[in-house]
Amino acid sequence: MTRASVLHDAREVQLASELIELGARLQFLEAEVDLSRERLLRLYKEIRGASPPKGLLPFSVDWYMTWLANIHGSLFYNLFLCMTAHAPSRLEALMKAYRMYRQQVRTHGETPVLDFTRAATLVKFFEGRMLELSTCTRCTGHFVAHAYENHSDYVCVLCRPPSRAGKKKRLATAALDSVSAMGIAPRE
Repeated sequence: MTRASVLHDAREVQLASELIELGARLQFLEAEVDLSRERLLRLYKEIRGASPPKGLLPFSVDWYMTWLANIHGSLFYNLFLCMTAHAPSRLEALMKAYRMYRQQVRTHGETPVLDFTRAATLVKFFEGRMLELSTCTRCTGHFVAHAYENHSDYVCVLCRPPSRAGKKKRLATAALDSVSAMGIAPRE
């Protein structure tokens, strides 16, 4: 019994370490990892060299509706859906999808808009049926949208960027190209 608990403990510490390196907040760690708050605090301080940030986790589906957040959120969530088919657990799929999202965005020389907390919150909003993917009638890509709204004539933020988007439109186009190149969109 002791051997099993030591192995379990080691796996939990490794998982917590990976999550901290990805930027997970303490509240998320407490919910997902089977370690005491004190151990998580010590581990966080050891890895990050500072105390974890305080404050509430983000809770607004509207944040994901702004044009740049929508592009990044859609890219991340499509990656997450792809990873769920290949990962042994939801948490592993979340971690793999977030790593891939960061890699894709950085490949295009940009800074990720989603931090790990925003990405995990996005998944929770989908699980809570507050958000859903809608298919763009022009490019057939799948984008984050409010649930329970009529999306029959939905046009995404890439096909109809806001006028203030200006030079950031290049990033949106690059994001769409990345999604298409990975075979994530369009989906039937």
